[in-house]
Amino acid sequence: MRLAFLGTPDFAVTCLAALVEAGHEIAAVYSQPPAPRGRGHDLKPSAVHAFAAARGIEVRNPVSMRDPAEIAAFQALKLDAAVVVAFGQILPAAVLDAPRLGSFNLHASLLPRWRGAAPIQRAIMAGDPVTGVQVMRMTEGLDEGPVLASTTLRIDALDTAGSLHDRLAVAGAALLAETLVEIAAGRAAAAPQAADGATYAKKIRPKEARLNWTRPAAEVDGKIRGLSPFPGAWFELLGDKGPIRVKALLSRVEGGHGAPGTVLDDQLLIACGDGAVRLLKVQREGKGPQEAEVFLRGFPLAAGLVLS
Repeated sequence: MRLAFLGTPDFAVTCLAALVEAGHEIAAVYSQPPAPRGRGHDLKPSAVHAFAAARGIEVRNPVSMRDPAEIAAFQALKLDAAVVVAFGQILPAAVLDAPRLGSFNLHASLLPRWRGAAPIQRAIMAGDPVTGVQVMRMTEGLDEGPVLASTTLRIDALDTAGSLHDRLAVAGAALLAETLVEIAAGRAAAAPQAADGATYAKKIRPKEARLNWTRPAAEVDGKIRGLSPFPGAWFELLGDKGPIRVKALLSRVEGGHGAPGTVLDDQLLIACGDGAVRLLKVQREGKGPQEAEVFLRGFPLAAGLVLS
């Protein structure tokens, strides 16, 4: 089919690569404009933009798809379908309805649970046992369209947002390619989402990243894994020159009792409001990620120390 692809982050690259591999004609790729990245804050293209440009696919970076000129340019592509994967803009009806067969979105949750911007992180933070990817026909409402296909994945006890992201991206790319075959053949059937059970995956805010040891261990563990590797849930400990920020990147729930924030042994078992978490991977400010045993060789934390 003749397609437009609208996407921005790494998650969407896997899907775009699958569509190119399947032989679809990608008339244009739409991605968010280049943004400041890295230590130098230089303007750099998104992951999708870089992938498409390297393969000679036309890339467009509209500030707003509601601009009449952008809508007219999109309509002029004469598309069979549009595919949207984490694009980052709400699309108007004039864009959604322009392709001959419609516009379709791959979303990383089992709708209507976790509509919105951060479904992978929120699923882990909430302690969900499963999640998945779904292809839906797009409507103007936020992730409210009818669902054409689904794949379910288990969330493992040591999954982080990073590891789950990678598994969902692979599953989503395969599901999207398969579903487009069904759409082209007129065999795809769309089922409306359930009327009940909708939740919204709000964008992760920096203030959420600080750990609160008074919360139950399961909640602390979910935050650590749900915010790993980025932005990283963090706590502070006292160093020779003042407070040091440490990101907790991987943990597991274990038994243990003590005042919240207390180090319970010499292997990073930390007391929470109910139970305890063992930190398995951490990152000191200005350092790279380290396994707990490596971190402790250079920065031992004795039992009885209280973290903030």
